[in-house]
Amino acid sequence: MTPTLRVVLIVVSILTTFMIMRKIRQSKLQIEDSIFWLGFSSILIVFSIFPGLPDLLAELAGTYTTANFIYLAVIFLLIVKMFHMSIKQSQLETKVKDLAQKIALDENERGKEAQTSVKKVVSQKNE
Repeated sequence: MTPTLRVVLIVVSILTTFMIMRKIRQSKLQIEDSIFWLGFSSILIVFSIFPGLPDLLAELAGTYTTANFIYLAVIFLLIVKMFHMSIKQSQLETKVKDLAQKIALDENERGKEAQTSVKKVVSQKNE
């Protein structure tokens, strides 16, 4: 890895970390979701500070080249993130469905109460 590429990776990772922290402060990103991105930035910083580490990990993983190892690792991390997001989406869809059903039942109950009160008023006027 060239020194220029190492410096660029460090600068971009640090800028990404600051951007994530700013989004958390602005309440535009939840802390649980930001942990993944902060970890990803940290890994890039570690790889750029210690360029031999990806080579060692690639050798331990049994990949032919370091680039193949990095692609494999990034794809794996993104698949795990997608799975986590799918779980959260399913939970949110279930909550939305439950809330919609509760709102519909509440409106139906209020409609029945309104009809009952109208009938009482009408019957009182007729008496």
